[in-house]
Amino acid sequence: MFIIKHRNAFFALTGALVLAALISVAVFGLHLGIEFTGGTLVEVSYDLPAPGTGGQAGGTRPDPVALTNTLNDAGFKDFSLRETGDNGYTLRAQSIGDAQRGELAAVFSYQGGTAHVDQLTEIGPTIGAELRNKAILALGLVLLCILLFIAFAFRKVSQPISSWVYGLIALVTLVHDIIIPMGFFALLGYLTGAQVDTLFVTAVLTVLGFSIHDTIVVFDRTRENLRINHEKNRKEDFAETAGHSLNQTFVRSINTSLTVLFTLLVLYFIGPASTKVFALTLLVGITAGTYSSIFLATPLLVWVEKRRNKAKK
Repeated sequence: MFIIKHRNAFFALTGALVLAALISVAVFGLHLGIEFTGGTLVEVSYDLPAPGTGGQAGGTRPDPVALTNTLNDAGFKDFSLRETGDNGYTLRAQSIGDAQRGELAAVFSYQGGTAHVDQLTEIGPTIGAELRNKAILALGLVLLCILLFIAFAFRKVSQPISSWVYGLIALVTLVHDIIIPMGFFALLGYLTGAQVDTLFVTAVLTVLGFSIHDTIVVFDRTRENLRINHEKNRKEDFAETAGHSLNQTFVRSINTSLTVLFTLLVLYFIGPASTKVFALTLLVGITAGTYSSIFLATPLLVWVEKRRNKAKK
Protein backbone atom coordinates (compact mmCIF):
# COMPACT_ATOMS: atom_id res chain seq x y z
CA MET A 1 0.00 0.00 0.00
CA PHE A 2 3.04 2.31 0.33
CA ILE A 3 3.12 3.01 -3.40
CA ILE A 4 -0.63 3.64 -3.62
CA LYS A 5 -0.59 5.82 -0.53
CA HIS A 6 2.24 7.99 -1.83
CA ARG A 7 1.11 7.97 -5.45
CA ASN A 8 1.20 11.76 -5.74
CA ALA A 9 4.93 11.72 -4.97
CA PHE A 10 5.51 9.18 -7.73
CA PHE A 11 3.35 11.21 -10.10
CA ALA A 12 5.55 14.23 -9.37
CA LEU A 13 8.72 12.19 -9.93
CA THR A 14 7.33 10.81 -13.19
CA GLY A 15 6.42 14.30 -14.36
CA ALA A 16 9.92 15.55 -13.57
CA LEU A 17 11.54 12.68 -15.50
CA VAL A 18 9.29 13.14 -18.53
CA LEU A 19 9.83 16.92 -18.49
CA ALA A 20 13.61 16.44 -18.32
CA ALA A 21 13.46 13.98 -21.23
CA LEU A 22 11.33 16.33 -23.34
CA ILE A 23 13.68 19.23 -22.62
CA SER A 24 16.61 17.04 -23.63
CA VAL A 25 14.93 16.20 -26.95
CA ALA A 26 13.97 19.85 -27.56
CA VAL A 27 17.42 21.23 -26.73
CA PHE A 28 19.74 18.58 -28.14
CA GLY A 29 17.51 16.91 -30.73
CA LEU A 30 17.81 13.36 -31.98
CA HIS A 31 20.75 12.59 -34.25
CA LEU A 32 19.06 10.50 -36.93
CA GLY A 33 21.18 7.84 -38.61
CA ILE A 34 21.56 7.41 -42.33
CA GLU A 35 18.78 4.82 -42.34
CA PHE A 36 16.35 7.71 -41.73
CA THR A 37 18.08 10.63 -43.44
CA GLY A 38 19.98 9.00 -46.28
CA GLY A 39 23.75 8.70 -46.44
CA THR A 40 26.61 6.25 -46.78
CA LEU A 41 27.44 3.09 -44.85
CA VAL A 42 31.02 1.81 -45.10
CA GLU A 43 32.44 -1.37 -43.57
CA VAL A 44 36.23 -1.58 -43.46
CA SER A 45 38.59 -4.33 -42.27
CA TYR A 46 42.36 -4.41 -41.72
CA ASP A 47 44.93 -7.06 -42.52
CA LEU A 48 45.84 -9.29 -39.61
CA PRO A 49 49.54 -9.37 -38.69
CA ALA A 50 51.48 -12.22 -40.22
CA PRO A 51 52.26 -15.09 -37.80
CA GLY A 52 55.58 -14.67 -36.05
CA THR A 53 55.92 -10.96 -36.81
CA GLY A 54 55.12 -9.87 -33.30
CA GLY A 55 52.10 -7.89 -34.48
CA GLN A 56 49.38 -7.09 -32.03
CA ALA A 57 46.73 -9.81 -31.75
CA GLY A 58 43.45 -8.69 -33.20
CA GLY A 59 44.90 -6.83 -36.20
CA THR A 60 46.41 -3.48 -37.06
CA ARG A 61 43.30 -1.40 -36.59
CA PRO A 62 44.13 2.25 -35.86
CA ASP A 63 43.08 4.13 -32.77
CA PRO A 64 39.49 5.43 -33.14
CA VAL A 65 40.42 8.95 -31.98
CA ALA A 66 43.23 9.22 -34.53
CA LEU A 67 41.00 7.80 -37.25
CA THR A 68 38.23 10.26 -36.37
CA ASN A 69 40.66 13.15 -36.77
CA THR A 70 41.77 11.76 -40.12
CA LEU A 71 38.17 11.52 -41.35
CA ASN A 72 37.52 15.10 -40.24
CA ASP A 73 40.59 16.29 -42.12
CA ALA A 74 39.39 14.38 -45.20
CA GLY A 75 36.15 16.35 -45.22
CA PHE A 76 33.68 13.78 -43.84
CA LYS A 77 30.73 15.46 -42.10
CA ASP A 78 28.33 14.29 -39.36
CA PHE A 79 29.65 10.75 -39.30
CA SER A 80 29.47 7.95 -36.76
CA LEU A 81 32.43 5.59 -36.40
CA ARG A 82 32.12 2.26 -34.59
CA GLU A 83 34.55 -0.57 -34.06
CA THR A 84 33.52 -3.86 -35.66
CA GLY A 85 34.95 -7.11 -34.35
CA ASP A 86 38.69 -7.12 -33.71
CA ASN A 87 39.92 -5.64 -36.97
CA GLY A 88 37.29 -3.45 -38.54
CA TYR A 89 35.24 -0.26 -38.47
CA THR A 90 31.76 0.74 -39.54
CA LEU A 91 31.33 4.30 -40.79
CA ARG A 92 27.96 6.02 -41.17
CA ALA A 93 28.18 9.40 -42.86
CA GLN A 94 26.34 11.82 -45.09
CA SER A 95 26.39 11.18 -48.81
CA ILE A 96 29.96 11.37 -50.09
CA GLY A 97 31.31 12.49 -53.43
CA ASP A 98 33.21 10.48 -55.99
CA ALA A 99 36.56 11.82 -54.77
CA GLN A 100 35.91 10.80 -51.14
CA ARG A 101 34.58 7.44 -52.30
CA GLY A 102 37.79 6.74 -54.18
CA GLU A 103 39.96 7.73 -51.20
CA LEU A 104 38.17 5.63 -48.58
CA ALA A 105 40.80 2.87 -48.42
CA ALA A 106 43.64 5.42 -48.26
CA VAL A 107 41.93 7.47 -45.53
CA PHE A 108 41.29 4.43 -43.33
CA SER A 109 44.86 3.19 -43.92
CA TYR A 110 46.48 6.49 -42.96
CA GLN A 111 46.60 5.86 -39.20
CA GLY A 112 47.00 2.08 -39.25
CA GLY A 113 47.52 -0.97 -41.41
CA THR A 114 46.18 -1.64 -44.87
CA ALA A 115 42.40 -1.13 -44.97
CA HIS A 116 39.97 -2.96 -47.23
CA VAL A 117 36.52 -1.60 -48.00
CA ASP A 118 34.30 -4.66 -47.57
CA GLN A 119 30.97 -2.92 -48.08
CA LEU A 120 29.84 0.45 -49.38
CA THR A 121 26.11 1.15 -49.23
CA GLU A 122 24.43 4.42 -50.09
CA ILE A 123 20.88 5.19 -48.99
CA GLY A 124 19.02 7.96 -50.76
CA PRO A 125 16.96 10.56 -48.87
CA THR A 126 13.72 9.14 -50.29
CA ILE A 127 14.41 5.68 -48.91
CA GLY A 128 15.53 7.20 -45.61
CA ALA A 129 12.28 9.14 -45.29
CA GLU A 130 10.31 5.99 -46.09
CA LEU A 131 12.14 4.02 -43.39
CA ARG A 132 11.56 6.84 -40.90
CA ASN A 133 7.84 6.91 -41.66
CA LYS A 134 7.61 3.13 -41.37
CA ALA A 135 9.36 3.23 -37.99
CA ILE A 136 6.85 5.79 -36.71
CA LEU A 137 4.00 3.74 -38.17
CA ALA A 138 5.33 0.60 -36.48
CA LEU A 139 5.36 2.33 -33.08
CA GLY A 140 1.85 3.66 -33.63
CA LEU A 141 0.47 0.26 -34.66
CA VAL A 142 2.08 -1.41 -31.65
CA LEU A 143 0.44 1.08 -29.28
CA LEU A 144 -2.95 0.70 -31.00
CA CYS A 145 -2.80 -3.10 -30.93
CA ILE A 146 -1.88 -3.07 -27.24
CA LEU A 147 -4.82 -0.78 -26.47
CA LEU A 148 -7.26 -3.02 -28.33
CA PHE A 149 -5.87 -6.20 -26.81
CA ILE A 150 -6.09 -4.96 -23.22
CA ALA A 151 -9.60 -3.61 -23.78
CA PHE A 152 -10.61 -7.02 -25.12
CA ALA A 153 -8.79 -9.05 -22.45
CA PHE A 154 -10.39 -7.00 -19.66
CA ARG A 155 -13.81 -6.74 -21.34
CA LYS A 156 -15.52 -8.48 -18.40
CA VAL A 157 -14.13 -5.91 -15.97
CA SER A 158 -16.57 -3.02 -15.81
CA GLN A 159 -16.51 -2.15 -12.13
CA PRO A 160 -15.30 0.06 -10.65
CA ILE A 161 -13.67 1.23 -13.91
CA SER A 162 -14.14 0.00 -17.46
CA SER A 163 -11.76 -2.13 -19.48
CA TRP A 164 -10.90 0.79 -21.76
CA VAL A 165 -9.37 2.63 -18.81
CA TYR A 166 -6.93 -0.23 -18.28
CA GLY A 167 -5.91 0.04 -21.93
CA LEU A 168 -5.56 3.82 -21.88
CA ILE A 169 -3.46 3.76 -18.71
CA ALA A 170 -1.25 1.09 -20.25
CA LEU A 171 -0.75 3.44 -23.22
CA VAL A 172 0.20 6.29 -20.88
CA THR A 173 2.87 4.15 -19.27
CA LEU A 174 4.16 3.04 -22.68
CA VAL A 175 4.43 6.65 -23.86
CA HIS A 176 6.48 7.27 -20.71
CA ASP A 177 8.68 4.31 -21.67
CA ILE A 178 9.27 5.83 -25.12
CA ILE A 179 9.96 9.39 -23.96
CA ILE A 180 12.58 8.47 -21.34
CA PRO A 181 14.91 6.57 -23.76
CA MET A 182 14.42 9.32 -26.35
CA GLY A 183 15.50 11.98 -23.87
CA PHE A 184 18.47 9.90 -22.78
CA PHE A 185 19.47 9.24 -26.38
CA ALA A 186 19.23 12.94 -27.25
CA LEU A 187 21.69 13.69 -24.43
CA LEU A 188 23.88 10.77 -25.45
CA GLY A 189 23.89 11.98 -29.04
CA TYR A 190 24.96 15.45 -27.89
CA LEU A 191 27.78 14.07 -25.74
CA THR A 192 29.04 11.22 -27.93
CA GLY A 193 27.43 11.70 -31.34
CA ALA A 194 25.29 8.54 -30.99
CA GLN A 195 22.69 8.30 -33.73
CA VAL A 196 19.11 7.03 -33.78
CA ASP A 197 19.00 4.13 -36.20
CA THR A 198 16.98 0.99 -36.79
CA LEU A 199 18.64 -0.66 -33.77
CA PHE A 200 17.21 2.10 -31.58
CA VAL A 201 13.72 1.47 -32.96
CA THR A 202 14.20 -2.26 -32.35
CA ALA A 203 15.26 -1.55 -28.77
CA VAL A 204 12.22 0.67 -28.15
CA LEU A 205 9.84 -1.97 -29.51
CA THR A 206 11.51 -4.54 -27.26
CA VAL A 207 11.09 -2.23 -24.28
CA LEU A 208 7.39 -1.78 -25.06
CA GLY A 209 6.86 -5.54 -25.12
CA PHE A 210 8.71 -6.02 -21.84
CA SER A 211 6.97 -3.12 -20.11
CA ILE A 212 3.43 -4.06 -21.15
CA HIS A 213 4.07 -7.60 -19.95
CA ASP A 214 4.83 -6.34 -16.44
CA THR A 215 1.88 -3.96 -16.48
CA ILE A 216 -0.59 -6.63 -17.57
CA VAL A 217 0.62 -8.95 -14.79
CA VAL A 218 -0.33 -6.32 -12.19
CA PHE A 219 -3.61 -5.48 -13.93
CA ASP A 220 -4.51 -9.16 -14.20
CA ARG A 221 -3.88 -9.66 -10.50
CA THR A 222 -6.12 -6.67 -9.79
CA ARG A 223 -8.84 -8.17 -11.98
CA GLU A 224 -8.53 -11.50 -10.19
CA ASN A 225 -8.77 -9.91 -6.74
CA LEU A 226 -11.81 -7.92 -7.84
CA ARG A 227 -13.44 -11.17 -8.95
CA ILE A 228 -12.64 -12.85 -5.63
CA ASN A 229 -14.07 -9.91 -3.70
CA HIS A 230 -17.26 -10.10 -5.76
CA GLU A 231 -17.65 -13.87 -5.27
CA LYS A 232 -17.10 -13.60 -1.53
CA ASN A 233 -19.26 -10.49 -1.29
CA ARG A 234 -16.30 -8.74 0.29
CA LYS A 235 -16.53 -4.95 0.48
CA GLU A 236 -13.07 -3.55 -0.11
CA ASP A 237 -11.97 -0.17 -1.34
CA PHE A 238 -10.50 -0.29 -4.84
CA ALA A 239 -7.31 1.35 -3.61
CA GLU A 240 -6.80 -1.48 -1.10
CA THR A 241 -7.43 -4.12 -3.77
CA ALA A 242 -5.00 -2.45 -6.15
CA GLY A 243 -2.44 -2.12 -3.37
CA HIS A 244 -2.69 -5.81 -2.48
CA SER A 245 -2.37 -6.76 -6.14
CA LEU A 246 0.75 -4.62 -6.50
CA ASN A 247 2.30 -6.14 -3.39
CA GLN A 248 1.61 -9.66 -4.67
CA THR A 249 3.44 -9.01 -7.94
CA PHE A 250 6.13 -6.59 -6.75
CA VAL A 251 8.86 -9.12 -6.02
CA ARG A 252 8.22 -10.99 -9.26
CA SER A 253 8.48 -7.81 -11.34
CA ILE A 254 11.70 -6.70 -9.65
CA ASN A 255 13.34 -10.12 -9.95
CA THR A 256 12.40 -10.45 -13.62
CA SER A 257 13.71 -6.98 -14.43
CA LEU A 258 16.96 -7.49 -12.50
CA THR A 259 17.62 -10.72 -14.39
CA VAL A 260 17.27 -8.92 -17.70
CA LEU A 261 19.29 -5.91 -16.53
CA PHE A 262 22.19 -8.10 -15.37
CA THR A 263 22.25 -9.74 -18.79
CA LEU A 264 22.26 -6.38 -20.54
CA LEU A 265 25.05 -5.08 -18.30
CA VAL A 266 27.21 -8.03 -19.30
CA LEU A 267 26.36 -7.41 -22.97
CA TYR A 268 27.24 -3.72 -22.60
CA PHE A 269 30.58 -4.17 -20.85
CA ILE A 270 31.78 -7.39 -22.46
CA GLY A 271 29.86 -7.56 -25.74
CA PRO A 272 31.04 -6.20 -29.10
CA ALA A 273 31.19 -2.45 -29.66
CA SER A 274 28.47 -2.66 -32.31
CA THR A 275 25.87 -3.69 -29.67
CA LYS A 276 26.82 -1.27 -26.89
CA VAL A 277 24.38 1.48 -27.84
CA PHE A 278 21.62 -1.10 -28.37
CA ALA A 279 22.28 -2.63 -24.94
CA LEU A 280 22.41 0.81 -23.32
CA THR A 281 19.07 1.78 -24.86
CA LEU A 282 17.53 -1.42 -23.54
CA LEU A 283 19.02 -0.78 -20.09
CA VAL A 284 17.46 2.67 -19.88
CA GLY A 285 14.17 1.59 -21.46
CA ILE A 286 13.62 -1.51 -19.33
CA THR A 287 14.50 0.43 -16.17
CA ALA A 288 11.90 3.04 -17.17
CA GLY A 289 9.43 0.29 -18.07
CA THR A 290 9.84 -1.45 -14.73
CA TYR A 291 9.35 1.85 -12.92
CA SER A 292 6.20 2.71 -14.88
CA SER A 293 4.69 -0.75 -14.42
CA ILE A 294 5.08 -0.58 -10.64
CA PHE A 295 4.99 3.08 -9.66
CA LEU A 296 2.78 4.58 -12.35
CA ALA A 297 0.26 2.17 -13.89
CA THR A 298 -1.59 0.94 -10.78
CA PRO A 299 -1.50 4.33 -8.98
CA LEU A 300 -3.09 5.83 -12.10
CA LEU A 301 -5.86 3.22 -11.89
CA VAL A 302 -6.56 4.27 -8.32
CA TRP A 303 -6.46 7.96 -9.24
CA VAL A 304 -8.98 7.46 -12.07
CA GLU A 305 -11.28 5.44 -9.81
CA LYS A 306 -11.24 8.13 -7.11
CA ARG A 307 -11.92 10.87 -9.67
CA ARG A 308 -14.82 8.79 -10.96
CA ASN A 309 -16.29 8.48 -7.46
CA LYS A 310 -15.97 12.22 -6.87
CA ALA A 311 -17.72 12.93 -10.15
CA LYS A 312 -20.61 10.67 -9.13
CA LYS A 313 -21.01 12.51 -5.83
